This record gives sequence, C-alpha cells and structure tokens, in this order.
Amino acid sequence: MHVRLTGERGSGRLLGAQLVGCGDSVKRVDVVAALLHRRASVLDLFEADLAYAPPFSGVWDVLLVAADRLSREL
Repeated sequence: MHVRLTGERGSGRLLGAQLVGCGDSVKRVDVVAALLHRRASVLDLFEADLAYAPPFSGVWDVLLVAADRLSREL
C-alpha cells in the first residue's frame, strides 16, 4: 500500500491523502476522511489510537508512519 499525505506548513493541518492499494486501504481512507472533516492536524493523525491485532498487523499502521514522516517535514 502506498500512502501520500499533504499538510499545511506552519499550522500542521492535514489537507489530504492519497492511498493506493488493495483491501484495507478503504478503512484507512475513512480514518483520514473523519480527520479532514474535523480539520485535524497531522499530529492528531499520528496520535490516533487505531485498532490492531498482533497476529495480523503491527503496531505501526501505514497511516501512522506516513503522518510521522510528514510531521518531520512540516
């Protein structure tokens, strides 16, 4: 899965996202859509407590990794 996030320099506000992949990308788009509706920041996304199941996925969701990388650039 490929994730591209866009944020506003200075304020850190989350402006948009592009996700390309199969399966679970739909669930991740829903997370971003909810945050965009709330005018959330990239830091809000990074600090989001997303559900996970250790046998099936790791603690670091691709959205959290992308938010961490973007926050370092803003």
